[in-house]
Amino acid sequence: MKTSISSAIVILAILVIGISTSLFTVDQRQRAMVFRLGEIVSVKSEPGLYWKLPLIEEVRVFDARIHTVDTEEPERFLTSEKKNVLVDSFVKWKISDITQYYISVGGDERRAQDRLNKTVNDSLRAEFGKRTVHQVISGERDAIMEAMRQRVEEDAKKIGVEVLDVRLKRVDLTQEISESVYRRMEAERKRVANELRSTGAAEAEKIRADADREREVIIARAYRDAQTVKGEGDAKAASIYASAFKKDPDFYSFYKSLDAYKSTFSSKEDLLILEPSSNFFKHMR
Repeated sequence: MKTSISSAIVILAILVIGISTSLFTVDQRQRAMVFRLGEIVSVKSEPGLYWKLPLIEEVRVFDARIHTVDTEEPERFLTSEKKNVLVDSFVKWKISDITQYYISVGGDERRAQDRLNKTVNDSLRAEFGKRTVHQVISGERDAIMEAMRQRVEEDAKKIGVEVLDVRLKRVDLTQEISESVYRRMEAERKRVANELRSTGAAEAEKIRADADREREVIIARAYRDAQTVKGEGDAKAASIYASAFKKDPDFYSFYKSLDAYKSTFSSKEDLLILEPSSNFFKHMR
C-alpha cells in the first residue's frame, strides 16, 4: 500500500514538473521565440499561454516595448568650416521583426543600440560636414533630422527594428567657437548700429535742409505779400492824401502843420531853434 502511494506521488510530481516545463506565458510587453535544438520553430507575438516540448524546445523572451538610445555625453562633430559643435541626440525604437532581430544582433538589445548609435553618428557627421555653424544651429535643423531619420530607418530595417523618432535635443558651440561667434555677433551688431546711425543722421540732415528751405520759401512769400500789401496801402494813402489836398489845399496844409506842431512840442525837454519868420510858424502868424 505504501509502495503504491509513493509511486503515485512520484508520478504526480513528474506530471507536474512536465506540465510546468511545457507551459510558458507571453504578456503584451513581450515577444517570444521558440527554439528546437537551436533552430527557430515559431514566434509568439500575441500575449497568452503556450505549450512547448520539455527538454527539447527552449523559449527566449524579448522586450517589445519602446526603447531609447540616448547619448550620455554630447558628441563632437565638425562643420564645413572645420569647427566643432556639441550635439546631443536620441532615438526611439522597438522590435518590428523578431526573427531578423535575432539573426542580425542575436537578440542583444545592447548590440542593437550600438548599431543604431553608430548609424546616427555617421549620419550626423555626414550632414554636419556639409553645413556651416549657423545652419546646423538654427537654419537647417529640421532638414538634418529628416535626413538622419531616413538613414537610421534604412539601417534599422536590416536588423528588424522600427525607428519611431529621431531628435536633436541640443546643438551647442564649444567654448572657443562660442567666444568667436559672440565677437562676430557683437561686431555685426555694431556695424548694423553704425549703419542705422549714419542713415538716421543723413535723414535728419535731409529733414533739416527741407525744413530750412521751406522756412526760407515761407518767409520770402510772406515778405513779398507784406510788401505787396504795404505798397497797396501806401498807394491808397497817397490817393487819399491827394484827394483831400485837392478839395481844400489851405485846410490840408493847416491840418498837417498842426500834426507837425503836436509831434514837435510833445515833450517839455524838446528844444527847437528857428527864426520867427520861418515857414514852420506861418499858421501861427
